[in-house]
Amino acid sequence: MMKTSSSSITRRALLGAFAATAVTAAPTYSNAAGFLRGAGDIRKVRMYSGRTGEHLNMIYWIDGHYVRDALKEVNYFMRDWRQDKAIGMDTRTVDIIAASRNLLDTREPFVLLSGYRTPQTNAMLRSRSSGVAKKSLHMEGKAADLRMAGRSVGQIARAAQSCAGGGVGRYSGSNFVHVDCGTVRSWGR
Repeated sequence: MMKTSSSSITRRALLGAFAATAVTAAPTYSNAAGFLRGAGDIRKVRMYSGRTGEHLNMIYWIDGHYVRDALKEVNYFMRDWRQDKAIGMDTRTVDIIAASRNLLDTREPFVLLSGYRTPQTNAMLRSRSSGVAKKSLHMEGKAADLRMAGRSVGQIARAAQSCAGGGVGRYSGSNFVHVDCGTVRSWGR
């Protein structure tokens, strides 16, 4: 198990990841500098939950501002489906998810395995697996477990790590990647 420690996510690092994906994905504009400053800038999240059968495909950030109603839908989508309880997800985690998907350059949605977890759900999962942290960031709305059709655990993890926005755990045996907006670190294979 490899662990790397660094400082928490910085706005500059996350915005840098978005700028990098915007430049590679954007058509050539004569006013590229204006585009990078945020003119017409959006952030979009696209996920599917096999647990609930729900799809999420929406713009949640426009020209430097989060869209409040869109974030409410993100919070509900990423709820603890076992307890049917939602929490305000940390927007930094949503940003990491969106930036990672952009870097993967795909039309596929992320498959959400776990977003917010109530303490009861976390305790139940912990009793079944040694890989569940007692003080999991899932309980604070700061983490998500994801997979994607057509992309390996390694590819997803490298995209998330390049955002330098928090923790990235590789769970190759279970075919998913954990991302969070806590301390920058990585683990797993």
